[in-house]
Amino acid sequence: MLRMLTAGESHGKALSVIIDGFPAGVSVDIDFINNELSRRQKGYGRGNRMKIEKDRIEIISGIRNGETMGSPVSFMIKNLDYEKWEDTMDVNSLNDNVKPVEIPRPGHTDLSGILKYGRSDIRDIIERSSARETAARVAAGALFKIFLKYFGINIYSHTISIGNISIEKRILSYKEAENSPLRCLDPDAEKKMISLIDEVKGEGDSIGGISEIVVENLPVGLGSHISYDKRLDSKIGEAMLSIPSVKGVEVGPAFENTRLKGSQVHDEIFYSPENGFFRKTNRAGGIEGGISNGENLIVRIAVKPIPTLMKPLSSVNVKTKEKSKAHVERADTCIVPAAGVVGEAMMAYVLSKLFLEKFGGDNLSDIKSNYENYTRRIKNG
Repeated sequence: MLRMLTAGESHGKALSVIIDGFPAGVSVDIDFINNELSRRQKGYGRGNRMKIEKDRIEIISGIRNGETMGSPVSFMIKNLDYEKWEDTMDVNSLNDNVKPVEIPRPGHTDLSGILKYGRSDIRDIIERSSARETAARVAAGALFKIFLKYFGINIYSHTISIGNISIEKRILSYKEAENSPLRCLDPDAEKKMISLIDEVKGEGDSIGGISEIVVENLPVGLGSHISYDKRLDSKIGEAMLSIPSVKGVEVGPAFENTRLKGSQVHDEIFYSPENGFFRKTNRAGGIEGGISNGENLIVRIAVKPIPTLMKPLSSVNVKTKEKSKAHVERADTCIVPAAGVVGEAMMAYVLSKLFLEKFGGDNLSDIKSNYENYTRRIKNG
């Protein structure tokens, strides 16, 4: 079974990730992985730390001569900012000059975290709850994407909305979104989004939005209706909601569909010898009954405004219980484009996991053989 585990703190020495159950024989493009890390750091509205960190992976295990060996794969991503935080993050003893963080930020993990784990310094919570951890997930997600590409499966994301500004039409292709500062397919809407972000930043505030993740060429049959915990949409929902600041998930235009009649929602089924079974619409978002149906998989994530504000909200000092303004850390104004990239990584993890469960095999050649036999049967009906 494919498993992923990340470790590391935001200002610690490094982030790391271990991937167990990854098949042997997959050629690894390190430049592709590093480019995925770069994509996570981009996006209009990101903060100053993105100018400090130039994320690159260091392969620790599982890869030899450019190919996976079947053993656990592990990466490390060094935190270049660590040298400024050595006293604060010392693993042995705390420097007396380092002041504890005692004022939690509304909307963050700060207060619930110190209460749960019995800590007095919120720094112990901040360091792991930080979205910096997602860099490790993106590195792992890049490896999963490389695997899925062997089967023609591609994953993209783009920005649907920022605040109350939404795209009106999709002019650019998914690939062209990479040249957009907000990864937006509607240049006219993007200009308005950028102006909104500038306005919000000037107010010392933050803003959220919606990102859409699209999967092309996914085969029929991933996931199952057999049990609640095997449904593709339930697994995707869990993965997407694990991303910091993501508070909502929909498959296709799910919320819009609630306002329509069934005859307007469900995708009619057709057949041709060339294409087999197919649909002319995709309001189901590529999933029916917990199973991928062969159409593009479309998932949208709702990203809340980040809780660290330059003009902080009211809070309480956890030590003195006195009213105070919330703690301020370096932060972004808008993370929606970056959240989309993390969403791609988590999508790649879920799909790779289900793909390996269905098509099995400890090595790439066996998986390819199983996949080809299956798709041949599906096409023949």
